[in-house]
Amino acid sequence: MNLYGSLLWQFDLLIIPMVIICAIAALTIRDLLSATVVFGAYSFLMCLLWTEMLAVDVAFTEAAVGAGVSTILMVATALHIKRKSKD
Repeated sequence: MNLYGSLLWQFDLLIIPMVIICAIAALTIRDLLSATVVFGAYSFLMCLLWTEMLAVDVAFTEAAVGAGVSTILMVATALHIKRKSKD
């Protein structure tokens, strides 16, 4: 096993818990803007995992669509919504 292969499990050990935390946080946060930012972080972390698995085309699409365009559209939508919460 080369040096690259021996470091992959350490990278996984760092990234996968962060992906799980971002996924749970994006589902439970009530503020739309905060949930959108967490979703963007989730997409970026997934892009890193796809790159590690050598699926560069999927990683590029995730970065462009998931972390890029979708996040920008959701932030713009969250900023235009004028709704009072019942909290």
